[in-house]
Amino acid sequence: MFQWPKKVVKSVTFNPSVADESLLAVVEDCLERLPDKTFSDICKQALWQSLCIPETVKPSPKTVATDSLEKKIDELQRQVADLEERFFPKQSHRLETIECHILQLTQQMADVVNILSERSMIESPSTPDISVSYTTDEHQPPEEVDPVIQRLSQFVDNF
Repeated sequence: MFQWPKKVVKSVTFNPSVADESLLAVVEDCLERLPDKTFSDICKQALWQSLCIPETVKPSPKTVATDSLEKKIDELQRQVADLEERFFPKQSHRLETIECHILQLTQQMADVVNILSERSMIESPSTPDISVSYTTDEHQPPEEVDPVIQRLSQFVDNF
């Protein structure tokens, strides 16, 4: 029996004939519908079917890949679970500490407000009258009025 090297690459040539072009179109359509399949997978499947080899003899390359992939997924899930176990208790404790500090600050702010309001009542039991006087300086030159504003003010006065 002929021994193949570990990996063998064979090529398929599609000629510009109607039959080959239609076959190529069908293959491209199949690859679009089944993105997990490769051209190599489709060729191998067609060879198995055309050579009438029973299903029990066919190797199952997907099983090996699936087992390896499942092991990797399990390992990643375990790592995520470990990370969650280490991370969440620390974050929960930090959150509780921050909430406690916020409560203390709120109480201290309320105490400061109370102290300030008591002091203001002690220092000024009655509010003094504050008088504000506006003085105009007669020596200021008159301001120039914008002509547009002057015209608009006439309309406002008439209105």
